[in-house]
Amino acid sequence: MNRSRLNWPVIRLLVAKDWQLFQKQLAACVLGGIVALCLIGMATGWSFYLGSLLLIIMLVCTSCFSISNSLLVERKEHTLAFVMSLPVTPLDYYLSKLVGNLVTFLVPFLAMLAGTVLVILYTPLPDGLVVLSLLIFGHVLLAYAVSLSVAMAVESEGWNIFAMIGSMLLINPLIMLLGQIPAINDHVKADTIYFAPVAVAILLAQATLSVVVLAVTGWVHCRKKSFY
Repeated sequence: MNRSRLNWPVIRLLVAKDWQLFQKQLAACVLGGIVALCLIGMATGWSFYLGSLLLIIMLVCTSCFSISNSLLVERKEHTLAFVMSLPVTPLDYYLSKLVGNLVTFLVPFLAMLAGTVLVILYTPLPDGLVVLSLLIFGHVLLAYAVSLSVAMAVESEGWNIFAMIGSMLLINPLIMLLGQIPAINDHVKADTIYFAPVAVAILLAQATLSVVVLAVTGWVHCRKKSFY
């Protein structure tokens, strides 16, 4: 990749455009996340269940809105031809989409992650929930990376929707699977945070796979002469 040939001013403008398109959805997702965290912080059975469900919904919505506004909607409105008429190369456009999507997703994602950890630590909830929460957030991050990679590599709207919904629906099986691992499940209700080796391994695998998926997609795209 020749950085000297990248049109950074245009890339920044395209990233800013994606951010502006996502502002309303971003505000709605963050507001929904705050409501969810308030319910979780009440530390009662019904409020914890309802808040956890709402928080997962907000995370899924954040992921889907980020990809849909930046990529799928643009394809429907046929704005790609106009963008490519600007002094921008396919690589510039690719980088702007990658950075734009990561920014619009990671800002609310990290805000809700930080809020979740703080609520667990500063409410009557057992601190052991922190590890389980990180594993769930790690899955959401990996699912987003897969969905983003598919959206950037495949033009079919059907496959894009399948990738987004399918990857996110695996949250429930993941929670059930984690509940079957004694090293994780036995410490969920504890008052201390315990990172079992298996939990650390899963977190590292989720983070590594997220980076690898995006890196492979970028490497494949850099070999192309056009965006699709």
